Amino acid sequence: MTEINVSGPPVEGPEEEKSAAVLPFKLKRASAPNPAEQAPDTVKPGEWQAELPDTEDPEAEGLTEGADVDPPKEIYPPSINEWMQERDKVRQSVFPDWVKLPDQRKAVRKWAVRHYSAMLGYHAWRLPCVYTPKLVAYSPRGAWRWSSAIGKWVFDAEGRALRLASVLDEDAATYLKLSRQRDARVRLRSVIATVSSVVGLTVALLLWVMAPTWLLALSIATLTTGLGLGGAPADKPLIDRAKVTFRKRKLSSDIVIRAHEAAKLTTKDQTIAFPRPIGRDGDGWRVVVDLPYGMTFEDALKAHSRLASGMDIAPTQLFMDKDETSGRRASYWIADRDPLAVPSGKTPLLGATRVDFWKPFPWGVDERGNPVMATMLWLSLLVGAVPRQGKTFSARTIALAAALDPNVRLIVFDGKASPDWRSFTKVAHRIGFGIVPRDGFDPVLHLVNALMELKADVEDRYHRLSELPLHICPEGKLTPEISRDRKLNMPLTLVVVDEVQEYLQHPTHGKTILDLLVYLARVAPAVGVSVMNSTQKPDDTACPSVLRDQHQARFSLRVGSYHVSEVVLGAGSYGEGLDASKLLKSHKGVGLLKGMTDDSGIVRTYLATGRDADTILNRARALREDEGTLSGDAAGESSATRSADAILDDVAAVLGRSEDKVWSETVVDRLAEFAPAVYGEWADLEGRAKADQLAAALKPYGITTGQVWGKTEGGKGANRRGIERQHIIDTITERNKKRGGK
Repeated sequence: MTEINVSGPPVEGPEEEKSAAVLPFKLKRASAPNPAEQAPDTVKPGEWQAELPDTEDPEAEGLTEGADVDPPKEIYPPSINEWMQERDKVRQSVFPDWVKLPDQRKAVRKWAVRHYSAMLGYHAWRLPCVYTPKLVAYSPRGAWRWSSAIGKWVFDAEGRALRLASVLDEDAATYLKLSRQRDARVRLRSVIATVSSVVGLTVALLLWVMAPTWLLALSIATLTTGLGLGGAPADKPLIDRAKVTFRKRKLSSDIVIRAHEAAKLTTKDQTIAFPRPIGRDGDGWRVVVDLPYGMTFEDALKAHSRLASGMDIAPTQLFMDKDETSGRRASYWIADRDPLAVPSGKTPLLGATRVDFWKPFPWGVDERGNPVMATMLWLSLLVGAVPRQGKTFSARTIALAAALDPNVRLIVFDGKASPDWRSFTKVAHRIGFGIVPRDGFDPVLHLVNALMELKADVEDRYHRLSELPLHICPEGKLTPEISRDRKLNMPLTLVVVDEVQEYLQHPTHGKTILDLLVYLARVAPAVGVSVMNSTQKPDDTACPSVLRDQHQARFSLRVGSYHVSEVVLGAGSYGEGLDASKLLKSHKGVGLLKGMTDDSGIVRTYLATGRDADTILNRARALREDEGTLSGDAAGESSATRSADAILDDVAAVLGRSEDKVWSETVVDRLAEFAPAVYGEWADLEGRAKADQLAAALKPYGITTGQVWGKTEGGKGANRRGIERQHIIDTITERNKKRGGK
């Protein structure tokens, strides 16, 4: 019996209602007993008691007062399903991955054809030019060696040492026995040699006189080859190696244990264990170890350099992977040589007719030569490196893939005005180089206008996607069909800004560009607009963290220190074992990728030279011309050259002399009528978007927008964002003074 006291006076009303309102289990009113018979622990009148069926609980059967809190657990035999699942986990695959997977089978087949055709060509060219002269030169020496060997055999030269030994030992009986044996051998062998010589000379004369030319040539070649092989020096192989064989260090368990002891990953009482044997894995060794209890994979990751030293290899030859089955299990791949110094080869885009940017495309290979596929959907990418490490080439490969999809819109700006991106003028919707105005064209202002145009397009996409019918846009998201529909005008867009720090540090437009890039990197990927920024100065001054933090994917080639590596790859990357400062100067185009997929790792990006890029972009332009998707600057649709501050004169022109303050959306509508080629797209924006667009355009000149009282077309008063005419006039006056001073 369990008693529960409920404090407070009893509630008036029927007993059934009282019991239902107070507790969820059945209650009954205790009868008033005789006060004289009440025990000290009994319930007094006016209080409530409840009977809880503790003994009826099936799990409470057998429990007694004072029983152990944690009795020993009973061990139940596993079910047949559990038994089979455990066996499935430890069962090894019958065939390796390259046999089961079609793409790997194709890669192996291509490699075999490429490898053996190269070997065949290598030796085929050397056969008449190198090997034949060697055989002819070595054949006289070979003839002498053959004749000397036959003479020694005929006269039993191998028994001479035994006969001399019996003479020195004065053993007459043995000497006589050996002499008789020698005489018998010489007689027999002389007969064999004489007969063989006669037969050989006869065959040679017959071949010389009666054999056709091809048979005679074949016989001479065979004889020369045999004599040449016999006369070849032992230390100089006759046939060269078509493939250089690198040192393959034999890896044993003793070496691995020694490395862990040197790295202090073992204790006095515990060492490492090997759950599977050490074996070859491609061009290296695969080792799986169980660290001592209490050690984790992160501890091994921190001791990476010491482990490599303990194995007597370079740190770039040791690659570590975490095993998800245990926190203390680590998998090592030890390469025979530094795989990062091996070029990854030319980009497969050279052989591609077109690319579907909705699907992953080839970007490079990992440390083991496996293909690494990249995708720019729904993310922004930051690329960082010191100069001359392949940063621009790595980023350009992604842009080339986008160019080969005629339904992808490209916006390319290069802050250093190098020749690397010049060929993209053939396909780019908006493009600019450098930061210095030339021939009346300001590339920085062109970038600002392009980003503003793109921001307005992004905002418009969100509205239109939410308004599309369900049968076209079921989840309110961009789909391949929507992006390829010309009427909807929402293509996938890739924005590339190389050396972005040059634009961010611009004295006039730097802050505006930063705000626009932050907005696009954060918001635009969800509607199919991806941003890729690259920089060689990823510090807070040149490339602020407010922009870096908006990139979901990071790619860092070699940098100066692990601090800079963390700046590019994100906070905590060093603790994950990602340190781009460990890459060597010889590792061109090699970097650490994080955030593009679930796995982080090394990518050896494919190479596309300037000539390769030009070839690909010629093909890309032809695709766009055939499908009618060439637009913007590439199609010659760019607006006329305008000065950087032309918007000040345009705003002043559309404001009346008697208008002290005007709503921003009214100014935008007037600008669209005044210069439709420049401001026509602004008129399609909503009211608030119009105000934002005008505010962003005037912000570099110190002009801000504020609340302005005005009247709508219906005559109703309202408070909206607007500008003051006097601010425009003052800014123009100050500008003209500066021009006059110059």
